[in-house]
Amino acid sequence: MIRRALLRAAAGTSVLAAAGCALTPPASSGGPRWSGRLSLQVQGRDDGSFSAGFDLQGSPAQGELSLSTPLGGTAALLQWAPGQASLRAPGQPARVASSLDDLLAQALGTAIPVAALFDWLVGIPTPAAGWQADLSQHAAGRLRARRLAAPAADLRIVLEAP
Repeated sequence: MIRRALLRAAAGTSVLAAAGCALTPPASSGGPRWSGRLSLQVQGRDDGSFSAGFDLQGSPAQGELSLSTPLGGTAALLQWAPGQASLRAPGQPARVASSLDDLLAQALGTAIPVAALFDWLVGIPTPAAGWQADLSQHAAGRLRARRLAAPAADLRIVLEAP
């Protein structure tokens, strides 16, 4: 249920966000910050695709990710720290897990290599089991990662210039 709400909201179909009901992002968690657009497609899932604006701050160990709708409202807010992770979306109960990896796998239906993703964002080609990252356009602010194992997934990120 949360996954569908997250995907619908991120795709701009959230009536609550369109009406101006949005979450307020928490205080800064420190660490590097990235903003831009991302899209994720998970094969074999009716609700396995979404795209959204994003603001990511922190590290694999602690941070926050805010996903925004096309109208600028917050579609979902993920926060994590050692031993805990939470996902909040307007009009939905909060979802919690013991790690960001577990929370993302539950919410999206596929595991995302969080530690490798942070390296990819700075241009480090860290291997991740089952994933193939293409950083050839990193200098232009673009990266793509594909999960080859089932369920196949395609993650694309376009970074805003700092």
